[in-house]
Amino acid sequence: MWDLRAALREAAGVEVFDAAAVRAATPWPELMEAIAGVLGDAGALAPERHVHALALPGGAQGSLLVMPAWRSDDVIGVKAVTYFPTNAGGVTPTINAGYLLFDGQSGRLVASLDGDELTVRRTAAVSALAARHLARPEAGRLLVVGTGQLATAVARAHSHGRRLTSVEVWGRNARRAGDVAAALAGHGLPARAVDDLDVAVAGAELITCVTGATEPLIAGRLLQPGAHLDLIGSFRPDMREADDDAVRRAAVFVDTRPGAVLAGDLARPLAAGVIDESSVVADLADLVLGRHPGRAVSEQITLFKSAGFALADLAAAQLVWDSSRE
Repeated sequence: MWDLRAALREAAGVEVFDAAAVRAATPWPELMEAIAGVLGDAGALAPERHVHALALPGGAQGSLLVMPAWRSDDVIGVKAVTYFPTNAGGVTPTINAGYLLFDGQSGRLVASLDGDELTVRRTAAVSALAARHLARPEAGRLLVVGTGQLATAVARAHSHGRRLTSVEVWGRNARRAGDVAAALAGHGLPARAVDDLDVAVAGAELITCVTGATEPLIAGRLLQPGAHLDLIGSFRPDMREADDDAVRRAAVFVDTRPGAVLAGDLARPLAAGVIDESSVVADLADLVLGRHPGRAVSEQITLFKSAGFALADLAAAQLVWDSSRE
């Protein structure tokens, strides 16, 4: 039987890393360290990502994202991502991606990586890395809102370096929420599905949202003092997971300012005058490089808005590539 991976390797020396290989080469601690490292690298650069609207059958709108990044004289990478919300609940995921890695000195293509797994891993790692600086160290009651590709990964990432006393999972589809909870329980986490989102929000110390919602799910009035809210799902202006009260009550942090302020969780309250750009306290680089101390006091509510950034993809891809050479 013809082996595409072997054929590419023989023809051009291109390594092909499937989802399992990407997962095995990106343990959470090492991946978080790699992302922190690229943020401190003056030679690491990423232009603004390109987001193109796609007209889908039935009148829905999808997206095509192109995200390049490079480290001078080292590696060059580019990720292409499609977002098809019409796939929700079906066999095909809503987000699909591929990643190409090039040698930074010769320009030669050296690796092709499963972009879906790469995206899931780096996104979960970014949120967990931010939570190290923003969530209270003793915060152990985690709420996962959403049941897609990221739900299991983000809970597992948050569990590294943090003792989780409970993990609650909420989703519009109760059966899928149960499946995610069961998968997490299989990994040794104290997980269960819940059906009342408001009650779960009020009781959670750490909330992570991984949905494609276009209208807010999280009511800010319910956030308890000291809670940390992690918003991952929205990346377009028409997508939103938390309401104005959540943004108004919280100290707002972002993965990167250019990307995060374009996502509906911040773009809509900015446009309405609920907050202004000075309300964004710091970005992830400020946190990991010590330019901002993170959480100020125990009772402070913190919010981390992640829209995804290309340097995190590059760090993850380079970690996979380096592990294969070692």
